[in-house]
Amino acid sequence: MTRSEIADLRYAVGQLRQSIGALRTHYGDANSVRRLENDLERLVIDADELEQSPPQEIMRRPQETIYVPDSKSDEAAWMGAQDEGLGFHSRPRTK
Repeated sequence: MTRSEIADLRYAVGQLRQSIGALRTHYGDANSVRRLENDLERLVIDADELEQSPPQEIMRRPQETIYVPDSKSDEAAWMGAQDEGLGFHSRPRTK
């Protein structure tokens, strides 16, 4: 994880802390607000752990590119298919 990613995470956690603080002001000691505060503290603990001892990065294989030919497809394969969402199910197929 890069320093900028960690900084982004810290910023997001700070924003979340402010939002939960506003909820606490508005709703008081409601169960859902307490759960959110608990979740936030767990998130802070996990973010600290990730920063202090990051797990080994996984090496990803490059995605295989699938090429779709530009050639005209067999129109017979679509005969009888309905144009979903376009309406006019009983109209003849247009070309």
